[in-house]
Amino acid sequence: MKQQSPSKEVLCRELYTKTGYVFAKSPAEIAAASGFDEVAMLGSNENPYPPSPAVLEAAAAALAAANRYPDPKAGEFVAALRRYICDHPVVTSGLGMDGVIETVIRALVSPGEKVVVSTPTFSMYGLAARAASAVVVNVPRAADFSVDVDAFIAAAADAKLSFLCTPNNPTGTVTRAADIERILSGISGVLFLDNAYVEFCDTDYLPLLQKYDNLIIGRTLSKVYGLAGLRVGYGFVPAWLEGPYAAAATPFTLNRVSEAAAVAAVADTAYRDTFIAHVRKWRETFVREIPFPVLASGANFVLFDVAPMTSNEAMEAFARAGVLVRSCASFPGLGETFVRVSVGDVWENERFLAAVKRL
Repeated sequence: MKQQSPSKEVLCRELYTKTGYVFAKSPAEIAAASGFDEVAMLGSNENPYPPSPAVLEAAAAALAAANRYPDPKAGEFVAALRRYICDHPVVTSGLGMDGVIETVIRALVSPGEKVVVSTPTFSMYGLAARAASAVVVNVPRAADFSVDVDAFIAAAADAKLSFLCTPNNPTGTVTRAADIERILSGISGVLFLDNAYVEFCDTDYLPLLQKYDNLIIGRTLSKVYGLAGLRVGYGFVPAWLEGPYAAAATPFTLNRVSEAAAVAAVADTAYRDTFIAHVRKWRETFVREIPFPVLASGANFVLFDVAPMTSNEAMEAFARAGVLVRSCASFPGLGETFVRVSVGDVWENERFLAAVKRL
């Protein structure tokens, strides 16, 4: 008689049998359930507009050389970043911001070492650190979701690596550059400053790169530049990390199409500025017209509290109105009543405002 073999699930790491990144609901699922031909896609902090014609033309042209491997150093993209964003000596690229985060962790953190995260925030910091068998220490923010600087320094003083997002996802909170400088002066390890949404606020953290060699600034082209589907991230890192980062990185991080599109995107400053103005205008409108408590935001989204309703209940109600928003119940430390909504196209924003006023 054949012996019953144990389930292959026992071979999997326990970490990945219970948790993972939580995605927004599929627009197709909502459309099918609610009867809408078009769904207002306001759940993932995307740019609602296609890339500019110059970006599309560059990407299409790059397809002709898709039979050849791309430049492993993404040299043209790095040159464009230095020309249009910041002339920092060491610029790295990654498969989205996630790729930069994962590469930094591989380069710096050994199993059992401590990684500190300011929460509630983007889940990838903790997920990627735990994947590297690090010990993750969460430092809660204050009641208004500002960073508790003293508590963060106390926890991160002896950590190899720490993560702080500003403007923060999902709260939109902007941390003062002076507070970041206090943190950098108070810790011995590296601070990864996630600036995915920085173009939408008035705070500039880039000057800190010239003063501190324990600072990494991670950024992305997924938001303001409209390249979420091409997954282009980059980081400004200290010179001493250049070699280890390159050694830890996945070979050929950016493909030919994504690099060509990225080069054209950062050069198209008019597209960037137009979208930033659109976000700022509608962000103010959201704050003014949403009939629930809304947090101040420096990002392309706002967070609001729908209590006594739960965020999951609100998300379902919005879905029935043809609007996709993000329930933030999955963000540790945030509670079960917060909803995040991105600034979208005009018709999407108007549909959302009509739905939230009915809520």
